[in-house]
Amino acid sequence: MIKLEFFVPESHLEATKQAVFAAGAGRIGNYDSCCWVTEGRGQFRPLAGADAFIGQQGKVEVLTEFKVELVLEAALKDAVEQALLSAHPYETPAYQFIALL
Repeated sequence: MIKLEFFVPESHLEATKQAVFAAGAGRIGNYDSCCWVTEGRGQFRPLAGADAFIGQQGKVEVLTEFKVELVLEAALKDAVEQALLSAHPYETPAYQFIALL
């Protein structure tokens, strides 16, 4: 098993979760659609050449975002990553996969 953590604005929270669930993430035993979601504040500044979904080039943006954590079988990593990138609105989403023992 591996763990996926990603950050997403509220406007795309449900759609992004549904995309990674459809790719097989979030299954534990006899349950699916399992995840942990926490609300927080994200910060970034789009640089020259950025195609920002939110914010303006050169200006620091601070907004409410959600961190989603869920597990998946290692064999599903590529499909889940593709689903995440397809559904997420950001040009460069923040996410990570973590190996679990």
